Order: sequence, then C-alpha cells, then structure tokens
Amino acid sequence: MKIEPLTPIIGAEIQGLDAAALSSAEFDALFQAFTDHSVIFLKGQRALTAEEHSAFAQRFGPIHVHPASRGRPADIPGAMTMRTHEESEVAAGNRWHSDVSCDELPPQASILQLHDLPDNGGDTLFSSMYAAYDTLSERMKRYLDGMTAFHSGEEPFSHLFKFQRQDGSQPWPESHHPIVRKHADSGRPALFVDREFTKSIDDLPKDEGRALLQFLFSHLERVDFQCRFRWQENDIAIWDNRCVLHHAIWDYWPQERSGRRMSVVGEQPAAWSLVADCHQPVPTRLTR
Repeated sequence: MKIEPLTPIIGAEIQGLDAAALSSAEFDALFQAFTDHSVIFLKGQRALTAEEHSAFAQRFGPIHVHPASRGRPADIPGAMTMRTHEESEVAAGNRWHSDVSCDELPPQASILQLHDLPDNGGDTLFSSMYAAYDTLSERMKRYLDGMTAFHSGEEPFSHLFKFQRQDGSQPWPESHHPIVRKHADSGRPALFVDREFTKSIDDLPKDEGRALLQFLFSHLERVDFQCRFRWQENDIAIWDNRCVLHHAIWDYWPQERSGRRMSVVGEQPAAWSLVADCHQPVPTRLTR
C-alpha cells in the first residue's frame, strides 16, 4: 500500500490495494488514510460488480439508500448509476455539496467508481471543511458556535433533478444540523453547510442569515482548501461527507461519463463546542 498525498490539506492517491479483496489489516490502514486525508483515490482497480461494490462499502458501515430510491425494489440496495451524456439536462454533482446533507443521518462515506470517461474533462474537485473552519477568524468562530442551519432536499430533488417520489405525500428529507460539526472519528471541527441543501440559518433574521450563508459558501469554496482529481478508468474515489464538499465538473458535453456510487450511513451530526471541545485531545490513531 503506497499513499501519495495530493496536497498538504486534502486528498491522497493509494496504490497497491485490491478493493474487492482487502484483508482486515489492509482495511484498517485504508480507513486510517481516509480519516487522515478526508478523500482517497484507489488507483489500478478493476471494474467492480455491483455486489463487490456493495460489499466493499459495507466495510465502512450500513448502506445509505438515496431518498429518490427509497421504497423502490432494487437488486442491490443503495447502488446508484451516475451517468451524464449528450441528452442529460443536468449533471449530478455539478455544484458544491455534501451528499444528501438534508438527511437526519447524512452519509458518512461516498464510494464512486467511474467506468466510462470522456476524452477530456470530467475532473472532480474536493474541498476541506476542516481548513474552511480553521481559517475563520476567532470572532467568527465564536459567532457560529452553537448555531444550526436548515437543510432541505425539496429544491434539488423536486425542481433540479425532477425525481419522482414513490409516495407522493412523503416529503423529501429536511433536517436541522450544526453549522460547525464535530467529526466522530477525528474529533476535529468542520463547517457543515453547502449550496445544494443548506437553505437558511436558524434563529437569525432572514436577510442576516442569507448574508452569512453567502459568506460561508464563498469561504468554503476557496481554491487553497481544494484538491482536484483527474479520473482514469475504474479509479475509486472515497470521500468523507462529514468534512468534505465536492463538485463534479460538467465540462465534457456531449461526451459521456458514467459509473456507480454507493454511500454509507453516517451518525447524526453533533455540534462542535468551543467551550467543551477545543481543549480536548484529538485522536491520533483510529481502529475500525
């Protein structure tokens, strides 16, 4: 197993592992790299079957089923085909977001393997929400301490992607989450808002909340918090939705880009507290 960081802040490429045949020790090392680098890219992989992909994802935790797929029969629960082509009207992931942050239990990890790639383009950007929080002023950190925000799937799912609910009376997920989240494995604080799902800030006047969100969106998308991944066939990307935003760039029309994604259920987001958490020791080694 060879780990090559992409930047000092976020991202690492990993060589020398077979995702479908990891020993327990290899998976422990992989999970540690996932926690240390926030997003990892497994190179030199073969195309996984849907069953292999699901089995690999389940080593991280229970499979997360996307709201648009709930209640629908599926051979492999949670398996999502990610395909953008000449006739697509919208490309999944083509703006900064954390996957399904509107869920009560948003995904911990997302695991994507791309099988078909355009000749050029189709890179994915990832941004560190650890770095986004760490670089805020101390006054802003105090202001955000204890704040929550409202996340909703209604606009992206109903109006952008035009997903159809199995039960028309069942609304898309909506949740209130802390703006500064304590990462369950690393113990570190991370911003937890995104353009796709975060709609307002609780307990602030509408205009004040909108202005604060616009500042946070611009701040967390700074280029010095990012890494950029250029895909090769059958690469696997594994990113931590608890501390990473991502943006899949749609710059390859009319060519096709396609693959499969599995996601893993995460814990209910817990707030980072300046008083309770800032002097607590951060875990240096994790076991899974």
